[in-house]
Amino acid sequence: MVQLTRIYTRGGDKGKTSLSTGKRVVKHDLRVAAYGEIDEANAIIGLARQHTEGEIDSLLARVQNDLFDLGADLSTPHSEAPRFPPLRIQAAQVTAMEEAIDRFNAELQPLKSFILPGGSAAAAWLHLGRTVVRRAERAMTALAAEEEINPEAIRYTNRLSDLLFVLARVMNDNGQADVLWIPAKNQQ
Repeated sequence: MVQLTRIYTRGGDKGKTSLSTGKRVVKHDLRVAAYGEIDEANAIIGLARQHTEGEIDSLLARVQNDLFDLGADLSTPHSEAPRFPPLRIQAAQVTAMEEAIDRFNAELQPLKSFILPGGSAAAAWLHLGRTVVRRAERAMTALAAEEEINPEAIRYTNRLSDLLFVLARVMNDNGQADVLWIPAKNQQ
């Protein structure tokens, strides 16, 4: 278990940070960027949760915990001996997310247009979270082109953006309040 007694360590004052293995890397390292973007997505989901309740709020709480697992996964390179057994995203976490997507999507009408991010406050935050998750996924695949990462981590991230999209629609009165894109609406 993690125990933090000091918040600042001065260890990053020269632009480096430590991975879970203890290895020091620059703060703009692809690995650090990837788990930093996952952290940003987690914070946005926390904001979305200020506008949710019940089953959706419980699901998002579970996702937030999974995102800490994902950050731990990304901060532990495969090629090095970790100080502790590595925490890795598991296929079961991806499967659970797929089941949630299917369950919530079954209640929605099929799309006939692209959706503009917006609608309710919860939906707007979930759409923002979705875009940050997509950015995190791009960072993760860039990292995967350079070194090995857990393929389940990429699958989880890919499904998460889908889940956030579906939940945004649910929070827009099950899609009835979605803001639809009207192609060329403002062209003269």
